Amino acid sequence: MNYRASLYELLGGDEGVRRLVDAFYPKVQKDPLIGPLFPENIDPVKEKQYMFLSQFFGGPSLFSDQHGHPMMRARHMPFPITHEKADAWLACMNEALIEVGVEDELRLFVIERLSGPAHHFVNTD
Repeated sequence: MNYRASLYELLGGDEGVRRLVDAFYPKVQKDPLIGPLFPENIDPVKEKQYMFLSQFFGGPSLFSDQHGHPMMRARHMPFPITHEKADAWLACMNEALIEVGVEDELRLFVIERLSGPAHHFVNTD
């Protein structure tokens, strides 16, 4: 793996992050644990996720430019998030990474990188 490149670049830049988000949300919507947390019209959520992940993975600061500081824990407080829901979210992301063809070493690194924030959003037992 090229450790000098950002995750954004390693995942294929704009197009790669967009493909990942497009593969991710159908999995989320079908998941019985976390699907109900999301609105029926998922498009605005997908766009925010695309902007956030682009920035989080070292690409352009799309989310901050449009919405200010991410403050992701605060933004997720209205939703009851358990460790099981965080794990379900990560499992959906793992499946999406596999679907878009991310090699195992990079996929595992991305999941590890997302695991901390996912569990940081936990706000209920």
